[in-house]
Amino acid sequence: MSRFDGKRALVLGVANKRSIAWAIAHRLADEGAELAFTFQGERIEGNVRQLAGSVSSPLVTSCDVRSDDDIERVFREVAELWPEGFDVLIHSVAFAAAEDLEGRFTDTPRDRFWLAVDISAYSLVATARAAEPLMERRGGGAIVTMTYLGGERAVPHYNVMGVAKATLDASVKYLAWDLGAKSIRVNAVSAGPVRTLAARSISGFTEMERVFEERAPMRRHIDADDVAAGAAYLLSDDAKNVTGTTLYVDSGYHSMGM
Repeated sequence: MSRFDGKRALVLGVANKRSIAWAIAHRLADEGAELAFTFQGERIEGNVRQLAGSVSSPLVTSCDVRSDDDIERVFREVAELWPEGFDVLIHSVAFAAAEDLEGRFTDTPRDRFWLAVDISAYSLVATARAAEPLMERRGGGAIVTMTYLGGERAVPHYNVMGVAKATLDASVKYLAWDLGAKSIRVNAVSAGPVRTLAARSISGFTEMERVFEERAPMRRHIDADDVAAGAAYLLSDDAKNVTGTTLYVDSGYHSMGM
């Protein structure tokens, strides 16, 4: 029996086949999970629908995580699909304006600061709140989000996204406390540099990759499948007593002082 046989998972954040969210979703599908997907915007809808079709997903729907009304609609659709609830929420959602990943963090305007925090961090709170009653119907569940070391340390050019990830990291811990009484676990995966659509928007990403390979204890890059393996562990019953935790999948880079 596979780890996710009979499990139901909602996946937020797939953009294309190189997305970390897709690598996680594909891993869970291979291990027996039934998947539903959301997408943000018409530009990527076709990609998401094609990928979802490849794993026979019964639901693909749009979701604007900045809108409580839209989140409520999505979870109504999920409840109609799975009246008995679902088990897994994969949150791989983040955004910051490209210009705020190029200049100085100091110059981030107020509106774009809150935009980054809203989409990248508050969306986890909002979707976890919506998932709570549906996971409770299943006797519990597991939520995983994607973070990065830039939320703990200053990484050149990561700027406001680092602040958003710091907010996300704290949110994981507080959500873990709130939801733990209902056997809902909340964890994060902190990945090293992975070539995704989002990563290409970070100025100096190739330099980040170079430094990572040079200084990570294992002297090698990671890929989306490595991240998926770590996320699958956290989402599985193998991690039934793991919550409020960040799992680093970064060849040990986070442990180095310089």
